[in-house]
Amino acid sequence: MSGDATNIHATAIVIGKTGLLFLGPSGIGKSSLAFSCLAAARPLGLAAALVADDRVLIARQNGSVIAECPPSLAGLMEIRYTGIVRLPYVPKAEMHFAVSPVDPATAERLPPEDEQIEVADSIRLPLIRLPATSANPLAIIMAKIGVSFE
Repeated sequence: MSGDATNIHATAIVIGKTGLLFLGPSGIGKSSLAFSCLAAARPLGLAAALVADDRVLIARQNGSVIAECPPSLAGLMEIRYTGIVRLPYVPKAEMHFAVSPVDPATAERLPPEDEQIEVADSIRLPLIRLPATSANPLAIIMAKIGVSFE
């Protein structure tokens, strides 16, 4: 990736050909939701891979938002209270949506339609808000974006 990449605190995954960038403060549940999505994809026959956990290099390339894993973290994800696990990964991928875990007790019940978030300087993605405690985050994401990830 070119030198204009920004190192952000996030988790990036790919389900099928759809890149999902999980954003939020430490401890909110980014890795847990991303891991749940990866685990739910496999029984559905969908390709699923980690790009990066905790630190993601993000840049705009040829009009696309690209996430890349710092080499020292390749294939590693922290599952809180369990430890570090090794997962199938890809070193970089295009990101299509940002996912923000929210606390159901304080979140807006109906967030704005077509909401976007700035993930780095001048890099914006459509935002999907998910309850941090969601039992099936992949199903919610699929319903929200209206695709089957195929």
